[in-house]
Amino acid sequence: MTRPLSRASQLRRTQSSLDLAAEPIQGGELKQAWIYRQIRARILEGVLAKGARLPSTRHLAERWQVSRATVDLAYDQLRSEGYLVSTAGSGTHVAAKVPDQFFDAGARAGDSPRPQAKPPRRGISGVDVAQLVASVPDVPFLARVADPSLFPLDRWRKELQVGARRVTAEQLSDSEPLGLHALRVQIARYLGVARGISCDAEQVVVLSGIRQGLDLCARLLLSPEDRVMVEDPGYLHAAPIFSRHAREVIHVPIDAQGFSVAHARRRAGVRLAHVTPAHQAPTGITMPVSRRLALLSWAEEADCWLIEDDYDSEFSYDSAPLPALKSLDAADRVIHCGSFNKTMFAALRIGYAVLPEKLVPEFRKARHVTGRSTGVIEQLALANFLESGAFARHVRRSRPVYAQRRDMVLQALSDALGPGRLHVSGEQSGFHFVWWLPPEIDLAAFQRNASARGLRFQAISDFCKRAVLPPGLVIGYAALEDKALIRHVEELRQLVPRISG
Repeated sequence: MTRPLSRASQLRRTQSSLDLAAEPIQGGELKQAWIYRQIRARILEGVLAKGARLPSTRHLAERWQVSRATVDLAYDQLRSEGYLVSTAGSGTHVAAKVPDQFFDAGARAGDSPRPQAKPPRRGISGVDVAQLVASVPDVPFLARVADPSLFPLDRWRKELQVGARRVTAEQLSDSEPLGLHALRVQIARYLGVARGISCDAEQVVVLSGIRQGLDLCARLLLSPEDRVMVEDPGYLHAAPIFSRHAREVIHVPIDAQGFSVAHARRRAGVRLAHVTPAHQAPTGITMPVSRRLALLSWAEEADCWLIEDDYDSEFSYDSAPLPALKSLDAADRVIHCGSFNKTMFAALRIGYAVLPEKLVPEFRKARHVTGRSTGVIEQLALANFLESGAFARHVRRSRPVYAQRRDMVLQALSDALGPGRLHVSGEQSGFHFVWWLPPEIDLAAFQRNASARGLRFQAISDFCKRAVLPPGLVIGYAALEDKALIRHVEELRQLVPRISG
C-alpha cells in the first residue's frame, strides 16, 4: 500500500515551475512595490495556484536583478497580508486560503465577442516546399538546439521506470484525446509561474511539438478563402504548413519591435497570424509590451487568431523574460505553443498548446480523429519530472552553460573586430544570436572561407521572403561541446580579420 505524503512533501511537490516571469517596472515604482505587485496579481488571477511554491528569495533576486533584501521585504509584506506562508524546510508557498474580497480584482475579461472556430477543410495540394535547413548538434555554428549531453539521463530513466510501474489500465487505453491529464495539470502550473499564463488543464493539449500545433491550427481554423500572416524573416516551417490550407500567406516585415502591426492593419481577411514575440525567429528581437498590446488589439478588431510560438523562452541569460503574450490575452484569441523538445532533448517529441476556451471542443474532436503521437509512459514520466522539480533543476543547470558558450563566441567576435564594432541581436536568450556584419566583410566570401574550415552559418537572408535586411549570420552555439567550441571559436577569431582585411 502506498504511504500518503506528509504535509511537507505535498507542499514540495506542488512546485510548478522554475521562474517567475517579470513585467517591466512602472515609472517611479519602488522595486519592493514592483515585486509585491507582480506576485500579488498572479495570486489573485489564479496564475499562482494555492499551495504553489515560490522561488527562493536568493534565486528571485538573481533573476529579477534586485537585492535579496528587497525580495525579503516584498515576501514579508505578502506573508503579513495572508498571501504567502513559509514553512521551515519547505520554502515559501501561496497560502491555502487567500482573502476572498480580492479575487474580483483578478477576474479575466469575458464579455467581449470571441472568434468562432471553423470546421476543418481539405488543404490545398501542390504547394512547393522549399528546402529547410535544420539546426544540427555538434556542427559549428548550426547548433541551435539543446545539448543532449547536459540532460540528466539517469534521472529520466528512473522516471520512465516509475511511469511503467504506476500506469493504470485506464491510462493504457489512451482515452484522453488532449493528452494525459496529470501532464496537462503540470504544464498548466508550469506556464502559470514561468510564463505568467492563467490556464487550467482543460485548455492544454499535448502534442509532438510546435510544428504539430501549427499544422493542427491550420487544419481546424483555416479554409481556402482565408489569409495567414507570418513574420518576415521568420520561422521557415510556418509558411509551408499554412500554405496548404489558406488562400494566401502574407509575409509581414518585422521592425525593431518585431511583428509590424501597422503593416498587418493594411490587410483584410486575415484569419491567423504566427508570431514569435519572446525571441523572434531568427533575429532574436523581444517584442515589448506596448507592441504586444497593439497586436492583441488588432487581432480582436480583425477577428483573427494569434499563434504564439514560444520556442525557447526558458533560456534567458541576462534577466527574467517578459510574461508570454498569452498572459495579456483578455479576449482569449492567442494559441500559445511550446515544446519540451527544445529544453530537454530533441527526440522526446512532447510539446503543447494552450487553447482559447472556444477552441477546446474542436481540438478534442480533431485529436479523436487523428489520434495521439506521444506514449502514455513518456507523458507520465514528464509529469513527474515537472512535479518533482527535476525539470526546473535541469534548466537552471543548463542555463549558465549556454550563457558561457554564448559569451565565448561573442568575446571571440569582439576581439577579432575591435572595440565597439560588434553588432548583434537576440543574444539575451535562446540558442542563437544574429551577427550583423560590418561593411568591410563580404557575406559570400566569409561563408566560403568558413565552410573550408568546417564552420557553417546560415545567413539572415535565408529566412527572408520579401524583406531585405543588412548582411547577417545566424550563429548557434548551444549544442557544441565545450572543448570543441573553444577550438571552433579560435578558428572564427582567426578567420574574421583575414576576410575583413
